[in-house]
Amino acid sequence: QMNWMKEMAVIQLYENLANAIIEQAVHDFREAKLRLQKNARDAEAEKTYRETKRFFRSEWFSQLTTLDGELLLEKLEEESE
Repeated sequence: QMNWMKEMAVIQLYENLANAIIEQAVHDFREAKLRLQKNARDAEAEKTYRETKRFFRSEWFSQLTTLDGELLLEKLEEESE
């Protein structure tokens, strides 16, 4: 019984971490897109924008969550249009 409880706690920790990673990527994407709307030549924002898009489409993303990365990206792109 106790081993099962510990395993569930560990799984919850991993899920929390995965969610935090995704939330940070969403935050970084939104911030980069906003910066690019103000200044299309912002190289750092362009790099972050490209990297977060690549992350949402990556194998790693699909291992972290059951969310559809392409759909999430689509929704994020629509936000500020």
